[in-house]
Amino acid sequence: MYLNFRAGIQMYSQVTNTAKMSKLAPKAIHSHFSKIANRYRQLRTTDAEPIAFVAKELRELLHVEAADIGCGAGRYTLLLCKYLGNKLRLICVDANGNMLKALDTYLKEHGISNSVAINARAESLPLQIGTLDCVFTFNAVHHFNLLGFLQESARILRDGGYLLIYTRLQEQNHRNIWGRYFPEFSRKETRLYTYNSFVKRVARVPRLRLQSIEYFEYERVSTLEQLVERARTHHYSTFLLYSAEELERAIGGFRQNMRRHYKDVSRVRWLDENALFVIRKEE
Repeated sequence: MYLNFRAGIQMYSQVTNTAKMSKLAPKAIHSHFSKIANRYRQLRTTDAEPIAFVAKELRELLHVEAADIGCGAGRYTLLLCKYLGNKLRLICVDANGNMLKALDTYLKEHGISNSVAINARAESLPLQIGTLDCVFTFNAVHHFNLLGFLQESARILRDGGYLLIYTRLQEQNHRNIWGRYFPEFSRKETRLYTYNSFVKRVARVPRLRLQSIEYFEYERVSTLEQLVERARTHHYSTFLLYSAEELERAIGGFRQNMRRHYKDVSRVRWLDENALFVIRKEE
């Protein structure tokens, strides 16, 4: 069952040209991820709910050969390995070499041995045609060329395979606490896809069919000062789109907006939203 997976590892391990990988994103964003790789998991919130859904969706598969694209430092990778257990064989792919080093350390610390990491772009994957049961990506697709990634996924998936994309839509971004109260946040964040633009791109790729869209809501609680610290430490890469002066002005406006809309800024509640696109390759 794992013949193609094992044979392919030799080819995957040869992909080490980090210089080419930096072209995936603007230099500032790539440099940012390189600098924060070792503490990235502490900066971001990781939700288990989509992984639990994925495990349920794939419960009928006895073996799962898969790739986690844009895996970063492994915050969702570890959950995939825990929820899917020994039936999973996972290829972890990221364009940032520092992120992959952090991922390797993280998985070793947790005794994960059923994975291999490769440095590659989402739109140009050094994987063989029709060899994978699943392609996953979690909160990373806005860094990709979506159509190129969809085409690559269709190429490497087996007939009937799954493409599972967990992301924040532009509409959801407008509704969250940052989109509503942080000046210019929604206007600057142009990388996210609207529902319609996403669905249209999926429809353009032969043999990929959208099976369902699952929506997730999370109630968050924080203090205003903790939220300000998230902005300053670039909790979302969106904050890198501000100059230093713009960011400080926006933080000032954010403080004012929050105090107008919340009576108690020491206990701010809001909802974060995400969507999971369940896509299948036709048999």
